[in-house]
Order: sequence, then structure tokens, then C-alpha cells
Amino acid sequence: MDWRIELGFTDRLRAIQSLTAAHQQTASSSAFAEAQAKARQCETEAYEKATSKEAYDQLCQQAIDNAERAFKVTSTDCSTPERDDIPILKENPDSSTERYAEGNGGETIGAYTSCTPCFDGLHSTIYKSHAEDGTVCAVKVTTPHLMTAPHDTAREIRLLHEASSENVVTLVETFNLDGGRMAMVFPFIKYDLAQLLQRDMVTATQIRSILRDLFKALQHIHHMGILHRDIKTSNILMDSPDGPAYLADFGIAWKEDDPGSEPKESKITDVGTTHYRAPELLFGYKAYGPSLDLWAAGCVVGEAIAVGHRPLFDSGPLGSDLSLVHSIFSTLGTPDESVWPDVEILPDWGKVEFFTYPPRSWQEILPAVSSKGRDLVSRLVRYQGSERLSAEELKQCQPAMRFFSGCNTHSPPPSSGEMGSPAGIAN
Repeated sequence: MDWRIELGFTDRLRAIQSLTAAHQQTASSSAFAEAQAKARQCETEAYEKATSKEAYDQLCQQAIDNAERAFKVTSTDCSTPERDDIPILKENPDSSTERYAEGNGGETIGAYTSCTPCFDGLHSTIYKSHAEDGTVCAVKVTTPHLMTAPHDTAREIRLLHEASSENVVTLVETFNLDGGRMAMVFPFIKYDLAQLLQRDMVTATQIRSILRDLFKALQHIHHMGILHRDIKTSNILMDSPDGPAYLADFGIAWKEDDPGSEPKESKITDVGTTHYRAPELLFGYKAYGPSLDLWAAGCVVGEAIAVGHRPLFDSGPLGSDLSLVHSIFSTLGTPDESVWPDVEILPDWGKVEFFTYPPRSWQEILPAVSSKGRDLVSRLVRYQGSERLSAEELKQCQPAMRFFSGCNTHSPPPSSGEMGSPAGIAN
């Protein structure tokens, strides 16, 4: 029987939609009609050339990869201008923040005047302000004695100083305030990855460049023995969509020899944010290591490259652990000892019986994306922590090297001037 008879209209329409999304995703300025026309042409060629359904799928995937490759060549020397119509401040539901209107006046915090609140988080308030030399800053005010573990301002300050590097947000200074409060001053960086993805302000090349900087930051802090424990899109900051990107918010970071950190084998499991949390946390494993950050980073990559930037997993409207477990299991398949050997040492494994879901292919999980990006996610988002690529291994990993090839190179970050999104330093 001719394979084309079994290929229905819905299958071909889905392929065209995937190809259209791929052409639009590679260049944010690409008009829908133009992208759809290219998609129809690619799908028709695949339909006519293929000798089987498998060959048809492969040709469609090649067309998606070719679209990305062609865009990479034409965009090497191009940058995206800043858009003045995008407001700097935004609501950030992940950090339970409220948005404030920026106005004249404001309060004085230490040597910083005209401080206007822009985010009010669970454990801090962020102000936009100006230093004496006119530099725009973000002043983060916390009340350390009211915090509960794993939040620790003193540890955050120590680890930020220790982790200082080109891809970690700069802590300018700290000082004490009345009432036992502490102020931390950062550059006011204009964007975070969450808002850029939400507003579709980044191209595929810019996304790869931002993600490359994230992994450079992780390589650096993991080499120093620091676990971030809250990797997510809103904690990745940049001055423009072209980068460079900075890892922010070390409020719950951990290092074994830091006096404010828990014992190595008894770490707190209430870390991470909603759908970025690794499965070992959900089953009470306290001896986790750097692979915790790599799972979350893999989720960030998946979200960044996905059509529509939909998160890989869903923890439900209330951020429920059970909802997240269901989402992970129904996506990757319900694990057993053969897939996840560490289940034998998970304190809460076996307390609840789960439906046995079959694993879905990564092509089904992440359709219409670069095969190189999909391969990278598949090497990070794995049940067994020891099987996840480490940040250091990414340097030699062929899928990662292919994915990051052609990224923009950044000039050194500016030393003064306005930089501004405080979302990623709130906690």
C-alpha cells in the first residue's frame, strides 16, 4: 500500500504548521504569510520526494534544521535594536511580585536617592534608584531575621562575591539599614529571559547566545562548588536581546563550606520554582548535587526553543508537586529502576502508586524545533542525575557544540549607564 494513502490531511496540516512555526521562530520579523508559503513549499517537496512516512518525517525535520541554518548565516552580524515600546518593569508571578508605577520623588536608601519600588517579593523589595554618579541601580532590601531557610541574605552576599564573573550578576555593594534590614545594590539590567520569551522578542540565534551564557555561568559556579538551586527564565538577565546574559538571584544558593548552608547529605528540598524543579526533589532526596541545576537548565532550553515557548512541564495553577510529577511522568514516561536507578534511595518513592505512562519521543515532546536543540534537552532532562550532562561536559558535547555554534560574541558589559530589570534578583 502506498504510504501516502495512510498520511491524512491532518498529518500534512500539522507538518505545515510545524514548518511555519520554525520559519517564524528563526526570524522574529518574518511575516506569517511568508513563513507559511515557505512551509507549504517545503512540505510539498517532502511529500513528493519521500518513499515512506519515516522519510517524509525526516525530510520535514531537515527543512526545519535548514531554516535555522540559513538564518544563522544571514544573522551573524545583525543585532536586534532595543524596542522603546516595551515597558521595562513587568509582573513576575514566579516571585509573587506586585507591579508599582514609577513616579517622581521616591525615598532615600543610604546614598541612593529617588528610590521607587518596582517589585515586592516574598522576601525582599526591589527599588529602582540612582547612584551619586547617575548610574541607574536596583536596590534590593531584605529583612534577614524574618527569613526562613533556605533563604539567607548573608549567604547570598558571600556567594555572590565568591561567584563574581562575566556571566554572574554583579553585586555592587551592601549596607545595613534600620530595623535589621539589609540593602544589596545591583546594576539595573533591562530584560530577563522570561519577558523576552513572553513577548517573542528574541530570535533563535539570540536564544542560543543567551543560553550559552547561562551554561558558562553554571560551569563557573559549579567549578566553585556552588549550587544555584533556582535556575529559571526570570533569573537570566540581559541588557538587550543580543546579550550578554547574567545569572541572578543567589538567595537560596548553596555551598558546602559556607557557614549558612545545610549539610551536604541533608539539603533542603523546598528549592527551585514550580515546573523547573527536578524529580528527585519531589521524592524527598536531600543529597542532590549540581545535576539539579542541569535539569532546570534543560527545562529552560526546552522552553526557549519550543514553539510558543511553552514550558516542558506543568505544575498546575497551585504549583502542586503531584501535578508536576504527573506532568513529568506523562511526558517522559513513568520511571522504574531500569530508567531511574536512584529510585531505591528516594525517601518518598513508592508512597504513591502512579499510572504507568509510556515515554514519548523527544520529537513528539518538542516538535518543529532544531534537532540540535532537541538533542541538547534530551541529554539534560533525564531522571537519573548522573546521566545528565554536567556543565563542564557541555564544553565537549557535540550536540551542545553544534547547538551553540554561530552564537553572537559579546563585547564587555558596560560599566555605567542605565541597566534595568530587577525581576531576576528578587526572591
